[in-house]
Amino acid sequence: MQSSSRAVDRVAATRRPRIRWGQVATIVGFLLPAAIIYSGLVLLPVAQAIYYSFFRWNGLGPLQNFIGLSNYTRLFSDRVFLGALGHNLQLVVLSIAIQLPLALGLALLVRGIMRGRATFRTIFFLPFVLSEVVTGVIWNFIYRPDGGLINVLLQGIIPGMKETALLANPNTVLYALFGVITWKFFGYHMILYIAGLQNIPAELEEAAQIDGCGKLQTLRYITIPLLGNTIRLTIYLSVLGSLQFFDLIWVMTTGGPVSASDTMATYLYKFGFQRFQLGYGSAIAVIIFLICFSFSLVYQRVAMRRDFQ
Repeated sequence: MQSSSRAVDRVAATRRPRIRWGQVATIVGFLLPAAIIYSGLVLLPVAQAIYYSFFRWNGLGPLQNFIGLSNYTRLFSDRVFLGALGHNLQLVVLSIAIQLPLALGLALLVRGIMRGRATFRTIFFLPFVLSEVVTGVIWNFIYRPDGGLINVLLQGIIPGMKETALLANPNTVLYALFGVITWKFFGYHMILYIAGLQNIPAELEEAAQIDGCGKLQTLRYITIPLLGNTIRLTIYLSVLGSLQFFDLIWVMTTGGPVSASDTMATYLYKFGFQRFQLGYGSAIAVIIFLICFSFSLVYQRVAMRRDFQ
């Protein structure tokens, strides 16, 4: 029995592939620079933010005032932060319910255009090319109560209507901002949908119509299911973007009026940089990171799992 087992071990040893250390060194050599940059620019700042969040620190002196979880306790007892979190979630819902269906509908319309398709794609995609700062400045002029384009149009449609300051009203400011966000980002999602539609064989839709399916039935049972991976990707990108909005909102409203348009990122900037509460700001950053990271893990595990199989 021992001799037979030794023979089996010898055969297994002869079949086992040898480690080619030259190839291993080559792979490590190519991966090491990227790993160092990623560790220095991503992992190390995350670890530092977690460490700083346990201190009361203004960013200027040494870390001496250890307060444990007090920053997190303060964070979740602050109504302004909870309101900012609610605004982020509201933007998430509006993006999924309005922005993405609008982008999909326009993608379907553009696909059906025989002439000028590239022109329409370019026109709809142009707002995405603009930076958030430029977009915010332009739309601040459009929303101006005294002679802004929106007020001029409303007064032309409804004679005698008073000038309205949409960005100065706590009840309308978030929806006004969402209109700007939709104008800027729906073209990007539309391009993704057009790319996904181009990968759907036309023969499948033609076969469904030959079998008696109408356009709506073909869209529901053929086009949308085959576009599922693109739809899941756009939902993923839209949710993560809505949870991290900062530039556009800060340029247009700085989170006002009375924190009616604050998001978690603007709340972080106010406390972390304007008020020099770096420890508290680090706690906010950690919460934002955990929310985004948890959503990414759950969504990729549940919704996008089939796309990676």
